[in-house]
Amino acid sequence: MKIAVLPGDGIGPEVTAQAVKVLKAIQSDGLKFEMEEAPIGGAGYDAAGDPLPEATLKLANAADAVLLGAVGGYQYDKLPRPMRPEQGLLRIRKELNLFANLRPAILYEELADASSLKPEIVAGLDIMIVRELTGDLYFGQPRGIRVNANGEREGFNTMLYSESEVRRVAHTGFQIAMKRGKKMCSVEKANVLETSELWREVVLEVAKQYPEVELSHMYVDNAAMQLVRNPKQFDVILTGNIFGDILSDEASMLTGSIGMLPSASLNENNKGMYEPIHGSAPDIAGKNIANPLATILSVAMMLRYTFNQEESALRIEAAVKSAISQGYRTADIYVEGTRKVGTVEMGEAVVAAL
Repeated sequence: MKIAVLPGDGIGPEVTAQAVKVLKAIQSDGLKFEMEEAPIGGAGYDAAGDPLPEATLKLANAADAVLLGAVGGYQYDKLPRPMRPEQGLLRIRKELNLFANLRPAILYEELADASSLKPEIVAGLDIMIVRELTGDLYFGQPRGIRVNANGEREGFNTMLYSESEVRRVAHTGFQIAMKRGKKMCSVEKANVLETSELWREVVLEVAKQYPEVELSHMYVDNAAMQLVRNPKQFDVILTGNIFGDILSDEASMLTGSIGMLPSASLNENNKGMYEPIHGSAPDIAGKNIANPLATILSVAMMLRYTFNQEESALRIEAAVKSAISQGYRTADIYVEGTRKVGTVEMGEAVVAAL
């Protein structure tokens, strides 16, 4: 099983190193991984003048799965847009055709006090957000900054979805719902946006193939409110790229910390790129305080969705829960009475629990 390891920038190398430790430890299950590192994002620009170097893309294409840390850093903010770290991330998603982004939001019982909401609101939370990842405002053309007829600058982007783009991610959402609670909420803004009007029509068409799944629809502004008001009403949320980006970050705070949320980005063959949903956090990079659990849980998703190793995936998730149960906490999830540890120590706690 070939894995391309792309640590990236900021805290990316630190959290990725702990996930690699877990991958090496899980090989005791009889699994064999071949791992090779390559730069991406700011590290890619520093190494090759490109946030997605040709050699990195070649490695990612040849691998069965990709493990990504994070990209970005203040020192790259003044680069031309095509050279910024985030462009490397967008391009690799597009190049690998990773159209379906899975973002689970699960609250561990021991972390209920770390959530920004009352424990009775979030206890037992288990949501899966399925986000379309290669269309919408982030990729639609035309886009740019221009001077209008009045002589002032204006920025413009194109929100664009084709019928086939919506259909394929809708199938992914329904298939995941079938494996969970057979309940899915499609989130859009069909009362204002034509792209959302098409989205709803196509989702309703696809729904006919999954009669067992209870389908509902919700406007994105209401969904944002409901995630805070009554998050446990949701099981699977299906939504577009920009709405999914925002809602999944909101959902992360229900779980106590964005440092707890993994993600998987899959193509039609379940080849995937696995990464924590948090950013590169350059302000804490190199300080051994970042939470590696989201990246470690991303490895569990890799084993589940790309390599079909459900038992090993469950072992990793149980090891994370065990480390939390033993009181290990990085700074972002620390509460009085628990044991504050660093990035390395938390990774070692998970390996020990394995």
